[in-house]
Amino acid sequence: MSIQNERIVLIPAYCPDKKLVTLVQTLYNMQFTIVVVNDGSDPEQAPLFEAVSRWAAVLTHDKNKGKGAALKTGLTYIKNTFTIPYVVVTADADGQHLPEDILSVCEKARERTGCLVLGSRIIGKSAPLRSRIGNGITRLVFRLVTGTGIYDTQTGLRAFSNGLVDYMLSIEGERYEYEMNVLLQLSRHHISAEEVPINTVYLDNNTSSHFNPLKDSFRIYKEILKFSASSLCSFVIDYGLFCALMALTGMTVLSNVLARIVSATVNFSLNRSFVFGSHVHILKAAVKYFLLAVVVLVFNTCILKLLIAAGLPYMLAKILTETMMFFFSWTIQKLFIFKEVRT
Repeated sequence: MSIQNERIVLIPAYCPDKKLVTLVQTLYNMQFTIVVVNDGSDPEQAPLFEAVSRWAAVLTHDKNKGKGAALKTGLTYIKNTFTIPYVVVTADADGQHLPEDILSVCEKARERTGCLVLGSRIIGKSAPLRSRIGNGITRLVFRLVTGTGIYDTQTGLRAFSNGLVDYMLSIEGERYEYEMNVLLQLSRHHISAEEVPINTVYLDNNTSSHFNPLKDSFRIYKEILKFSASSLCSFVIDYGLFCALMALTGMTVLSNVLARIVSATVNFSLNRSFVFGSHVHILKAAVKYFLLAVVVLVFNTCILKLLIAAGLPYMLAKILTETMMFFFSWTIQKLFIFKEVRT
């Protein structure tokens, strides 16, 4: 198959109902090309996928592998089948993404080549409680950790041009955490995101969702929590050494500098390998990190001395100072130190 300027809708499906047939038929009539991935659905769904195959290419996993794996299977097929340029729209199989919204994000992605377009739902009072809470918490944590404001971090309606397919295939994650990982890695790959308002549809109080609140939430937040864990580990080392040296010497600057040298070395190693998984040359990254450490140390020491001079106990002053520097350090590391250049 070799079609130019293709508009492709990729739908991962696990145990769907007849709403999938209706969606696929409608999209076909709108002149979309559709790829459906049967992610190990029950044998009872076989007639449904047979019906879908009239309008779509149907790929099948022998067993359930997860949404991320299904998306990657579909993207690999698209990459090997279609001739560029094309736009890919990922949509859910449960009928919560309306055809007109799929068209809307598709058209925006055609205008904004190289940009990831997100169909953003307005999570109002009519949304199920678990959706409101889940989206609200994720939105807050995502902004705190990345410094990026994305309203609907959990939307499955996304569109992008063929130039981003390799990026999508390179992201880790096989289940629901995959979509969060895509967003977490955006700035690292010099990719911008743009949100397009879409209708908010929850069918039967969202009971059709296969999202497991415990297991899948852990997978999603695991990537976000890595940096926090690394920072906490470094902070414990830094704080412990600072307090011990202050008790021994009573010298604020010396205690802070020595503690910072040790904790910064630990933090660099953890962030490079554990948090960002960066392949940037270690010497190049180390030089940048050293310069950041110097800047942070100067600000850290100045703020610390000011707080102590203002009458705060040195232990409390240290905690407040580290809290202020946490987000500054994260942003610089993510955007400048461990950021890899797309080829």
